[in-house]
Amino acid sequence: MARLTSITSRTQVPAEHHAIVEAIEKSRGSVHGPFTMLLHCPPLAGHMAPLGAYVRFEGKLVKRVRVLASMTVAREFDAVYIWGAQTNSARSQSVAESTITAIRDKHSRGMPAEDAQIVNFTRDLIHKHRVDAATMKALQQRFGDEQLVELTGTIGYYTMLAMTANACELEAAPGAEVLQA
Repeated sequence: MARLTSITSRTQVPAEHHAIVEAIEKSRGSVHGPFTMLLHCPPLAGHMAPLGAYVRFEGKLVKRVRVLASMTVAREFDAVYIWGAQTNSARSQSVAESTITAIRDKHSRGMPAEDAQIVNFTRDLIHKHRVDAATMKALQQRFGDEQLVELTGTIGYYTMLAMTANACELEAAPGAEVLQA
């Protein structure tokens, strides 16, 4: 059970913040997931929502790359809610079960090289806080500078969501795959 009360409607926040809740509802259909916790600080949620919309829907990165990065973040932070949401998304993007299993089991064996490149880049940023020159050059060649920075920002966005979900002990959504930490 989450440590904080889930905020799912504008009636749960002061009137001055109703527009933030309404904007989140409009962009996502409802208030759910980490935003139910972020809305305890409506201004922060209000800034996070447009970033999330860009990362999830408006950026140039293909959805498969975003989902690989977000799943890796979820696993590396043992973020149960994020993992459940992202594994469902990965399957809808035809990510192989062997890749999902490898991310869950914290290795890269059995993944296509293109997937492993994203997973390993994400892990390096999380654990080493940097990437080596060869990795950077390979990603620049694959994506160009703009999408490489977008990928890095995607990792940062999901890291913030994972930390929020973990601090508040946000559980997996009903029907989502449950990560065993």
